[in-house]
Amino acid sequence: MEEVLTIITIYLLCMFKIIFGPTMGYAAGLHPLVTVIITVSGMMTTVLIFTFFGERLRNTVLKKYMKPKKIFTAKNRRFVKIWRKYGELGISFLTPILLSPPGGSIIAIALGGSRKKTVVYMLLWSVVWTTIITYSFYYAGDEIREFLGARKS
Repeated sequence: MEEVLTIITIYLLCMFKIIFGPTMGYAAGLHPLVTVIITVSGMMTTVLIFTFFGERLRNTVLKKYMKPKKIFTAKNRRFVKIWRKYGELGISFLTPILLSPPGGSIIAIALGGSRKKTVVYMLLWSVVWTTIITYSFYYAGDEIREFLGARKS
């Protein structure tokens, strides 16, 4: 039961930022492949929700509770520049490492991206980045633990 709660917690946190998956999966002692699957599942759940229901959420929830923000900021201009140059592929590439799953999905759809392409590219890059981050973390985590253990002796 404890392991199921750990997996659910990691899954829910990965809906907002994928770095929680590799770090918490490693700390919980999960197999790296299980960690990748949980992390990708969490990210893709958010991507699907925001890709297909993001406009409805924005029109109902956000307009009621959030005040309007500036439209033309340096950050927004950067995203538009990336969008014009690389489209859904560029935003999807950056989402797992720099953006959050909700942020990347909202940007891709708000800038006129295809829902189908957005989901496919997000899945592709979430698998790639999650695998790289997870296995790097598991490898580096063991090395760091060994190093710290050797220094204390």
